[in-house]
Amino acid sequence: MRETIAAVLLFAGVGLELAAALGVATMRGVLQRVHYTGLAMLGSVPIAAAVVVRESFSLAAMGPLLLCAYLLVSSPVLTHVTARAAGLPDDTADEGDG
Repeated sequence: MRETIAAVLLFAGVGLELAAALGVATMRGVLQRVHYTGLAMLGSVPIAAAVVVRESFSLAAMGPLLLCAYLLVSSPVLTHVTARAAGLPDDTADEGDG
């Protein structure tokens, strides 16, 4: 039963990652591509859950859980910085907000 649940979670995570990669590949501009980074981050959650279901809460499950936590924290920051940098004109990129 645990193997089946882990397989379903793994396939769901891989499906989300493939959908995000397809979205990034098909969009034209940077600001359009940025919308699919959230989907890519969200795909890591079922993949980490699949490892936890299969391995229980052991040392083998800590790696994917820590990676998932890191992605949950860093992905919005990276998306914001990328969108902000893409929206600034070249001559004001070094001046900041002031």
